Amino acid sequence: MKALLSSRPVLWFLFLFNLTVAAVAPFAVDGSRGILTGVGMGVVALGAGSGLLRSRSRHA
Repeated sequence: MKALLSSRPVLWFLFLFNLTVAAVAPFAVDGSRGILTGVGMGVVALGAGSGLLRSRSRHA
């Protein structure tokens, strides 16, 4: 499972999808639930982005 989650295509998908949801959620869902959804998805997107940067530095 770890090999699948650390592969570059999966990390790119997680990064882009969660970043998009984090940007749209506060406008699509009312109140604090939308804000918390955006923050949670943003944290996941940051984690995937950091995984992409770490894997890039290993390959270079």
